[in-house]
Amino acid sequence: MTPHVPASSALSGDPRFSGLAEAARVLQPRTVALRRRLHRQPEQGLAVPNTQAAVLRALDGLGLSVRTGTAVGSVVAVLTGARPGPTVLLRGDMDALPLQEDTGLPYASEIPGSMHACGHDTHVAMLASAARLLAGRREDLAGSVVFMFQPGEEGYHGAKHMLDEGVLEAAGKPAESAFALHITSKETTGVIRCRPGPIMASADAFTVRVTGRGGHASTPADAVDPVPAAAAMVGAVQTVLTRRISVFEPTVVTVARIAAGTTFNVIPETAELQGTLRSLSESSRATMLAELPKVCEHVAAAHGCSVEFIPEPGYPVTVNDADVAARVQDLAAAVLGARHSLVMPNPLMGAEDFSYVLRQVPGALAFLGACPPGVKPADAAPNHSNRVLFDESAMAHGVSAYAAFALDVLR
Repeated sequence: MTPHVPASSALSGDPRFSGLAEAARVLQPRTVALRRRLHRQPEQGLAVPNTQAAVLRALDGLGLSVRTGTAVGSVVAVLTGARPGPTVLLRGDMDALPLQEDTGLPYASEIPGSMHACGHDTHVAMLASAARLLAGRREDLAGSVVFMFQPGEEGYHGAKHMLDEGVLEAAGKPAESAFALHITSKETTGVIRCRPGPIMASADAFTVRVTGRGGHASTPADAVDPVPAAAAMVGAVQTVLTRRISVFEPTVVTVARIAAGTTFNVIPETAELQGTLRSLSESSRATMLAELPKVCEHVAAAHGCSVEFIPEPGYPVTVNDADVAARVQDLAAAVLGARHSLVMPNPLMGAEDFSYVLRQVPGALAFLGACPPGVKPADAAPNHSNRVLFDESAMAHGVSAYAAFALDVLR
């Protein structure tokens, strides 16, 4: 990792950031309590009523203008500063994942088959505490802060739903800058990593249904077997990738499921493939989505089969504004210390629906390290694992980063 070198040392002495990290540490018991409450009661998808209620309680009494979503279980809170100015948006996602928790934590999930395995509970808790911290510094703000508590990040396009409901105009004027944090167990606690340009990939799913003619396994010439056609497609889609996409534009196509047949001596009528396509370039994404159906059709035809290619559009590429990303790192170095601000050398091929926000507003997504104590980041269970653990002390760093970003934009 390469430490970030701040553009100037001016931020370090800025009085707006004086005592910010200490204020976040004072709020830490409240932050932890909210996180653990959410962790015990994880909710999935776009309807998260208990999480929504917990957020509303956490924001009560802060003097914010608060509204809830109509189509989704979102919360949008607006803090109006002492003087007029621009609008900044801060996001925290709220939903959990469909897996059984095996961490052994005393506050482990009480909901069978549901777990906050991606740390969204920490995101909500950090954003709520940042709202409390900033509400106490209203006099320092020239403009408004929109706190975007978003459900449905895990594949439900929650951010897009909130955009449709006007989250960017919640303060009465369009947001001019946006920032989100994502916690990770695979980085040293308290370290904030960011980078300009693409930071996370697009993600699209696809299903390929191959149809032949069933028959007896002893007489394949009397049937049209879809299984060899489906098997040939697995290799063919990789050839599309290597022959249509530049090696300098990272793109990944994965066939993750193959299903066909019912028993050993029957040639089935159909076979099915399912997979994902991920890219760091919208042009490469478009090329692959156009080429994959063609290849599958031609392979199927060569085997005498027909085919149906069914794409399921996912999230766009998450692209950080270069200036905002640099500012995030400057702020992290100023408020938390230079060793807590690292350049992220490579993007991740995972996807994020904060990408929808960043398509409309200059902003940045950054990663916050929370590797559990006594474990090397490389050995830590990753996000989306049933055994993932996060060092809760990192949340004070996240609260500071959220608050510093708003204070900087609304200076």
